Amino acid sequence: MLHVVVTRKDPSLPLPRFETKGSVGFDIITREETVVAPGEIKLIPGNIIVKVPEGYALLIFPRSSLPRRKNLVCPHSVGVIDQDYCGPDDEICVQVKNIGEKLVSVERGERIAQGVFVKCDQAIWKELAVVDAKSRGGFGSTGAR
Repeated sequence: MLHVVVTRKDPSLPLPRFETKGSVGFDIITREETVVAPGEIKLIPGNIIVKVPEGYALLIFPRSSLPRRKNLVCPHSVGVIDQDYCGPDDEICVQVKNIGEKLVSVERGERIAQGVFVKCDQAIWKELAVVDAKSRGGFGSTGAR
């Protein structure tokens, strides 16, 4: 088990939780109602400030049902929460874009995204003047030909 310090901006909303025993991601719920106009990009407050443990990153992914149910996508695909993003104003927000043609209302307390802790290291770079490996064929080269 990973012990993680979390602060809720609004303590009347529940702590994040893993919905099932096999869940790798915990749900992020919205702190306030947010209306997103067609084509608009907005940040939706997720109610939590997380002190990401040393040696980890917290990745924020949209829930898979978000585009189908709400016509919302995350234009940046995944959010990365660093270990030092944990000050009093560092509430996790979920960036969304309305790809539909109508206003979308995201209600307070709605599950909108999920967070996943991933073990990571910082690199120590060793630069080479010339790459000493054979090229594979460039971008997208592992697909069928």
